[in-house]
Amino acid sequence: MKKMWFSLLCKALVLVLGATAAMAKPVLKVGTSADFPPFEFQDEKTGEYLGFDIDLIKAIGEAIGMEVEIVNTAWDGLIPALLTGNFDCIISAMTITEDRLKAVDFSDPYFSASQVIVTKLEDTSIKTVEDLVGKQVSVQIGTTGDLTVSEIDGIIVKRFNLAPDAIQEVRNGGVAACVIDLAVAEEISQQYKDIKYGEPITTEEYGIAIRKGNTQLLEKINEGIAQVKASGKYDEIYAKWLKD
Repeated sequence: MKKMWFSLLCKALVLVLGATAAMAKPVLKVGTSADFPPFEFQDEKTGEYLGFDIDLIKAIGEAIGMEVEIVNTAWDGLIPALLTGNFDCIISAMTITEDRLKAVDFSDPYFSASQVIVTKLEDTSIKTVEDLVGKQVSVQIGTTGDLTVSEIDGIIVKRFNLAPDAIQEVRNGGVAACVIDLAVAEEISQQYKDIKYGEPITTEEYGIAIRKGNTQLLEKINEGIAQVKASGKYDEIYAKWLKD
């Protein structure tokens, strides 16, 4: 009798485990460089990943039935790590560019962005990109800001791994200006009142990067973006992180 009950118990356990496994969502491993508020950053106390991009990819994951796992990676290592399979996609305020399209595929654009020039509050000499010629300018390495100033002869580019460090260099007086994304400049200028930023100098769009050839995931993510926008969830996330 005991053997029979034990056998029935084992069968029931197998059925429960099988059902649980069937119900488990597939995992979407997402690379990000969590040093770019308000898009992605890490809470100093809890270690939790926060920001516009984080909330967006979680909403996309929910829409397409996938569990999102965030993998924090240095910005200049994101695309190499994607290509070697460390994660499935990248969401990290990454601008869709011709050069990047040679290495990866991008989702439909999910955010319109621009670069701005950050200077000290009292500086009135720098208003345009041309005013940066002959001056030292800080950027986050490998970003659109880096690409923008690197194309102009006469600008001395000082590169940093982290966006906050690039802006801090302006505050320290180590460079005349920093070129960075508008939303990041807005966020940091609210914290530090000794800097300011000017009008946008570029127009660009962010996309989610995926390994070339992974059309199934690309289609799923595009579906997820469309669903999140149609449901009104995108507007909620935008209002949370990017509106005063």
